[in-house]
Amino acid sequence: MAYLQTQQDEATTRAAELRGQIEHLTAALAESEARLTDLATTRIITEAAPAGAEPDPPEANTAYQDIVNAFNQHPDQVFRARELHELLGMPTDEASVNITRSRLGRLTRQGFLTQPGRGHYQKRT
Repeated sequence: MAYLQTQQDEATTRAAELRGQIEHLTAALAESEARLTDLATTRIITEAAPAGAEPDPPEANTAYQDIVNAFNQHPDQVFRARELHELLGMPTDEASVNITRSRLGRLTRQGFLTQPGRGHYQKRT
């Protein structure tokens, strides 16, 4: 009987060790996936810039990142530019929305977004 108790104790200890490793690996995987998303966003933003063009000011890059992040967080949702502004807390004046329409057009041409209807944008799946 003591032998069985020892075996059970060893198996319980091993199971606890494996659970700890799973938790550690799960956290590491989540960090790696977040990093991959950030790198993909950066690549899309970089590719969206026309060749030989002056780079966008830093606030423009942040706007691109915000837009891409919104589509990553809502991959199945279709947005209009004004709805995207409202979601992101950006100004909804016509000039600001037109700039975002231009950015959405770039992201569509780069293949990150699709345009299921006129003025509607969705993340490409």
